Amino acid sequence: MVRLKDIAERARVSVMTVSKALRDEPDVSGTTKTRIKLLAQQLGYVPDSSAQGLRTRSTKLFGLAISSPTNPIFSRVVLAIEERAYELGYDLLLAHTQNIPEREEACIRRFLSRRVAGLFIAPVYRMAGEARIYKELLARKVPTVLLGHPAPFCPQFANVQTDDLLGGYAATQHLLKLGHKRIAFFTGPQAAPWTQERFEGYRRALREAGLDVDDKLVFQAGATLEDGSKAALQLINESPDATAIQAVNDIVAIGCAQMLLNQGVKIPEDISIIGFGNILLSEYFRVPLTTVREPKFRLGSAAMDAMLQLLRGQRPESKRLAAELVVRASSGIPPATPKLRRLIPPNKEITL
Repeated sequence: MVRLKDIAERARVSVMTVSKALRDEPDVSGTTKTRIKLLAQQLGYVPDSSAQGLRTRSTKLFGLAISSPTNPIFSRVVLAIEERAYELGYDLLLAHTQNIPEREEACIRRFLSRRVAGLFIAPVYRMAGEARIYKELLARKVPTVLLGHPAPFCPQFANVQTDDLLGGYAATQHLLKLGHKRIAFFTGPQAAPWTQERFEGYRRALREAGLDVDDKLVFQAGATLEDGSKAALQLINESPDATAIQAVNDIVAIGCAQMLLNQGVKIPEDISIIGFGNILLSEYFRVPLTTVREPKFRLGSAAMDAMLQLLRGQRPESKRLAAELVVRASSGIPPATPKLRRLIPPNKEITL
């Protein structure tokens, strides 16, 4: 490994002069800088970022904590952040919280031990009104940008988020305009603000159409393919008069649609399905999914803009970006009579 001392010996200057030349300090002549940089390149010198971090008590590192690498919503958000970080000379440390508060805290503490310049965090939402690690980040004045909605335990931090309320509202309006009145809603994790906003958008659209929210059409579905499949089965058994399903995200919608298609249900002839997120799979599913497009790349870019403001000592404004309805093959006019009832044998429940 080539050291500053090796370059200094070859250049016949002091180690301090080499260090200053490589940092473009003004008290080293341009000729000497050029000679030392060329020599460093010839020798294959690579700066030791860890040593630099120890000297300056800061690094060219960002920490990024998201729920899981399998969550497709984060792919383009991370891409946008990484591209901007690369342009600015920063590296990205990635950690996965698995939506576990204790793991989230451990990930953040590991980042802090690496003296990261700033943090991007997709919060692990919980019902608690405060979280120790967020209070610590605030006290230590660590530049932090939240990828998602603020919550009672983290309201003071800058954040970027999708307008989930209007996105959910647009999805329900689309189904109402097609003529649906019995629209089921598959909700997500109860503590997540994005779940609450998408459900509120659904409720608002129904109220404006003069329809009551029927609790029998609201099902707890979580956020996975399996959750969507189970919720669809519950719907068939409990509310087979539904003509449309609005899912809290695309993954739940696809899990639901897969189960129904396997039971012989036709989409959208028998029932319409709409998701949220516009993940890549939604367009290439067996029945291309009508959904709400989240501006994922723009969210990542906005998060980096906020981070740069924090690093300059400024207070960035939180960003709320509009979502967009994408109409595909999974939504259509309601059937003349509900078709899900035919799946249930007399006096029995349907099971997988």
